[in-house]
Amino acid sequence: MGTRGRPRHASEENALPEPAAPEQAAPGQAVSGQAVSADASRAGRGRAERRRTAQRAKRRRQRSLVREVPLVIGVALAITLLLQTFLVQVFSIPSGSMQNTIAIGDRVAVDKLSPWLGWTPQRGDVVVFNDPSDWLRNDPVPSSGPVLGAVKSTFTFLGLLPSDRDLIKRVIGLPGDTVACCGADGKITVNGHEIDEPYLYAGNAPSRIPFKVTVPAGELWVMGDHRDISADSRYHMSEPGGGFVPEKDVVGRAVAIVWPISRWQTLPGGQQSVRQVSSAGPLHPVPAELPIVMGVVAAAPGVGRLRRGRRG
Repeated sequence: MGTRGRPRHASEENALPEPAAPEQAAPGQAVSGQAVSADASRAGRGRAERRRTAQRAKRRRQRSLVREVPLVIGVALAITLLLQTFLVQVFSIPSGSMQNTIAIGDRVAVDKLSPWLGWTPQRGDVVVFNDPSDWLRNDPVPSSGPVLGAVKSTFTFLGLLPSDRDLIKRVIGLPGDTVACCGADGKITVNGHEIDEPYLYAGNAPSRIPFKVTVPAGELWVMGDHRDISADSRYHMSEPGGGFVPEKDVVGRAVAIVWPISRWQTLPGGQQSVRQVSSAGPLHPVPAELPIVMGVVAAAPGVGRLRRGRRG
C-alpha cells in the first residue's frame, strides 16, 4: 500500500532510527579502549623484562659464587699452611710422660717460628721433635685405610697435620754438657752441679737409671717430667744415636697449654725451670717472639697428636 493515505508526519515518526556513526577520534588521540590495551601490553612486557633481568643477575651471582668458593678455600689453605709451617701449631697430648706439667688430653701450642729465626733450645725448654732414631718402632700406628692414609700423608707433607713420629720432652743437656745421675742428694747433675726440678711428677725420683753422658755437638739430652713412665734419652743410650736428639730435628718449643680452658697456662722455659747450672757455653735467651706467637694460636686450626707413651 505504501504511504498513500497516511500523513507525512506519521511516517517520519514511525521511521527506524539511523545507527549512530562511530565516534571519530581526534587526530593523534587513541580511543580509550585501545589505549588501555596498549598500556597493559607495555606493562606486561615491562614485568617480563624485569623478571629476565633478575634471572640473569641471579645466574651471574651463582656463577660468581662457584668461581669464588675454590678461591676462598685455596686462600684459607694457604694461610693455614703459612701459620702451621712458620708460626704455631697445636698438638694433642695422648699420654702422661710429661705429667704434671702437661696432662693427658691437653692441647699444647708449639712455637715453630723461633727455629727459623736462629733460636736453639736451652735447658728446661719443653720441645717437640721428630723421632730421632726410631724410638717409636714398638708403638702401634693406627690403620687409616689407603684413601684416608693418602690424604693424611699429603696433609702432613704440606704441614697441615703433624707427623705421627713427633715426641715431646724437656731439654736437660745442651751440646758440650755432661749430664749424670745422680749427685749426693739424688739429683740430676749438669756439669757437676745439681739442678732443681720442681716440675717432676710427685713421687718420682729424678732418675732410677744411673747414667753419665757428655752431649755431642749439635745434639740434646731430653727427659720427661714423669720420669717413671717416660722412655726418654735414658732408655735409648745403647741404641744408635746414644739417646741424643739432633737439634735439627726439633720442631719447636711448647709455649702454652691452650685447651681445656681450665688448664690454660704458659709453659716457662730455660732458666725459669732449670736453675743453678754452670754452663759449658753461653746460655740462649728466652725467645722474644713469644707474645707474637701466642697472638696467632687461635688462628691455627690444625691439631695433631704427639706420640708420648711408655715408648715416647
